[in-house]
Amino acid sequence: MKSRPGSGDRKAPRAAGARQQSPGGRRRQEQSTPVVPAKPSDEPLRINRYIARAGVCSRREADELVAKGQVRLNGDVVTTPGFRVGPKDRVEVNGRLISPRAFLYLLLNKPTDTITTTDDERGRRTVLDLVDLDAGTMAGVFPVGRLDRDTTGALLLTNDGELAHRLMHPSYDVEKIYRVRTEEPVKPEELDRLVEGVELEDGRAAADRVTYYAPPDLREVGISVHEGRNRLVRRMFEALGHRVDRLDRIRYAGLTTRGIRRGHWRRLDSDEVARLYRLVHLKT
Repeated sequence: MKSRPGSGDRKAPRAAGARQQSPGGRRRQEQSTPVVPAKPSDEPLRINRYIARAGVCSRREADELVAKGQVRLNGDVVTTPGFRVGPKDRVEVNGRLISPRAFLYLLLNKPTDTITTTDDERGRRTVLDLVDLDAGTMAGVFPVGRLDRDTTGALLLTNDGELAHRLMHPSYDVEKIYRVRTEEPVKPEELDRLVEGVELEDGRAAADRVTYYAPPDLREVGISVHEGRNRLVRRMFEALGHRVDRLDRIRYAGLTTRGIRRGHWRRLDSDEVARLYRLVHLKT
């Protein structure tokens, strides 16, 4: 049953109604000292996991590479998906020697006028340009999903292809919470419409939860979605006739930008990485 108009809550993001606490506020304090991800183990790995740890692709995609004869172990084509690889083995994918590497997990508070990509042919600033780590450390790191150029907020960067693949896959229903600022006030019945669903050019879209972010201001809305379609939140508000002035992703997969200044980043700690793995049913 929906809340009465004026209460500001339509399946609301947790604790989203008060100014002092953002939707889905943190459950613990930031750690001041980041934890460096563990280096690959010397224990034998299934070949699909080995390929995924090298940042080539997901495990499922690695199985397909094996099935197509595109993987060689110590010079011989591998045909068994469950084959295990030891630390002294040589693995090649399409003729390129690969090896597992330490994973890197960074949370960036993305600013405006920044492209969510690894590079840009037009020379525009990308999210990777904001990370002041050396090229070797950043090898293979990419943004998980996309935020459009002028959308700000939480963006995960990693070279862990298997985790990224699952976080972006719609079947895992990864929650994303946004703070939206519109030009005109949003009516209570329009909040209901966002939850019920609005028609977009690529199909119907509905919010999981929606609330006024800082009542009585009706131009600030907190909205939770799990889909990852391009410009989804902006287009949902446009479908109601609202122009979005500002869009900030304040929570992604349980991670928030609290304590991270705009344009800055931090490493995830080991507990946060473990929670992401649990969220998408991966073993560490």
